[in-house]
Amino acid sequence: MNKKAILSCAVTGAGDTTDKSPHVPVTPKEIADSAIEAAKAGATIAHVHARDPKTGGLSHDVNLYQEIVERIRESETDVIINITSGGGGDWAPSEDDPTRGGEGTDIQTPEERHEPVGKLLPEMCTLDCGSTNFGNMLYVSPTDWLRKQAKLVQESGVKPELECFDTGHVRFANQLINEGLIDGDPLYQFCLGIPWGAAADAETLSYMKSRVPENGRWAAFGIGRMQMPIVAESVLQGGNIRVGLEDNLYLKKGQLATNEQLVDKAVGIVHSLGSDIMTPAEARKELNLLNPYGKEG
Repeated sequence: MNKKAILSCAVTGAGDTTDKSPHVPVTPKEIADSAIEAAKAGATIAHVHARDPKTGGLSHDVNLYQEIVERIRESETDVIINITSGGGGDWAPSEDDPTRGGEGTDIQTPEERHEPVGKLLPEMCTLDCGSTNFGNMLYVSPTDWLRKQAKLVQESGVKPELECFDTGHVRFANQLINEGLIDGDPLYQFCLGIPWGAAADAETLSYMKSRVPENGRWAAFGIGRMQMPIVAESVLQGGNIRVGLEDNLYLKKGQLATNEQLVDKAVGIVHSLGSDIMTPAEARKELNLLNPYGKEG
């Protein structure tokens, strides 16, 4: 069992959730404020996407990311910032011409995906480790693109979180390590329960963690109603955890949640198992992160 877990809060994501819950933050101020409140509730890391303030949809605007990061850093609440680098990977075939992308397609090059990370230099960023069926869409991350993106992240000095949506993604994450594209002790994030990737259950989690190298660390999250069960299972199996409105909108059946409520519930689960949550300062040492504040804590 993990005696002290790192707790990430994915505060908004990029999915079509803003019409389903009034608590999903949209503007840079809302996203930053939600990250700060999650940190006050006990989150070690805030994982952020940017959204278009007018439409609520996915945005790749570096200026929006900059405002989010600056607002969090200027606050008096410490939290590790983890920016997504997985934007611009959605593809759906056109009904008129299936050789071309249709409605909902949004593809960025590795350089474009890396731009917010390279400019803002957060302590961490995600690196999606493969393509996958994502509902009715295809998330596209070709292996040579990922090698290029991993190299850009490596050169920036930012710590990559190796997101694995299926078992083959763990294999490719290990390949990136073998090729010298990941520095230090690797950190994996197992993304469970997304149609149609790895299942959100104890057996799948156990298999994926068994493929992590000896010096590796890992975390896992489940979506929807499996969010809290995977929190408990991850801690029991020795891993770290993630909650947040990117992955689940409900505190319990019929009750919409805020990010800080989800963090508070996860903290309670961890404490009930006899474990605790790492502070940002402790996690910076554990993960060998740069501290943008220039001090401990």
